[in-house]
Amino acid sequence: MSQPNPGAVLRGAVDLSSLRNRPAAPAPSADVPEAGDGASTSNVIIDVTDATFAQAAELSKTVPVVFDLWAEWCGPCKQLSPVLEKVVTEFAGRIVLAKVDVDANPQLAQAFRAQSIPMVVAVLAGQAVPLFTGAVPEEQVREVFTQLLQVAAQNGVTGTVPTTSQEAPDDEPAEPPMPPLHAEAFAAIEAGDYARAATACKQALAENPADADAKAGLAQVLLLQRVQSANADAVRTAAAADPTDVDAQLAVADLDIAGGHVEDAFSRLLDVFAQLSGDDRTPVRERLLELFELIGEADPRVGAARRRLTALLF
Repeated sequence: MSQPNPGAVLRGAVDLSSLRNRPAAPAPSADVPEAGDGASTSNVIIDVTDATFAQAAELSKTVPVVFDLWAEWCGPCKQLSPVLEKVVTEFAGRIVLAKVDVDANPQLAQAFRAQSIPMVVAVLAGQAVPLFTGAVPEEQVREVFTQLLQVAAQNGVTGTVPTTSQEAPDDEPAEPPMPPLHAEAFAAIEAGDYARAATACKQALAENPADADAKAGLAQVLLLQRVQSANADAVRTAAAADPTDVDAQLAVADLDIAGGHVEDAFSRLLDVFAQLSGDDRTPVRERLLELFELIGEADPRVGAARRRLTALLF
């Protein structure tokens, strides 16, 4: 399994070496699945302890592992945990949710620097990156996890944990199949064939210009194409050396979006847009609109950025 690509930004990383290098428990815990195991529906929702963290970190080389740090006495934890479980289940084995009782596992709580809970941290190829703290809305959780999968794909972490599907009750309709072009784009993204994915999204939009999923998918693919071979240090150095270099600022914004730093990306592009005039503004405006599609209009960060963009235009 390849290690993280320097071009994919994983800022705010937590040093987990003290736990990762601990001697393994005498026997593997049944709670921690291995990629390829055919286990129960709880395969994507596991309990992790101080003793079994090393196994979960190893699993993160195949599939992103999202840690839910909680405690029995924590009211917001009880609000957030069902949301996390629901959204992780939707991703059908592409993300594993690891639940950590901080009272019972003080070493993990210390390693993750858990100053307040609930705290949600992703571990990707052994690296931990804080995602958010507190109880957040379901749609925001879904957006964050979608961004996490984008970063995972850039780092070659594209595996899945097999799940055992349960039969739907007779009174509930089966979920409709994914449209063929959407399925083709999804499969191409999973395979890292971004050109094929872009073609499928564009064809879907040609057939239905109002296809919101295809618009978001195309924006995601274009972002992945731009950042897949980027050298983060070189990109940021170039942008810092010349704040008027529009291409350099666009490249840094891409890295920020890929790393989940949405507000940083929007702020940077809007600041650049404010300094430009006439046709020079066009590429920045087009990139902002593309990123709005990627993040989703329901996200309050998009609403705030769109309002500022409108104010700058008029």
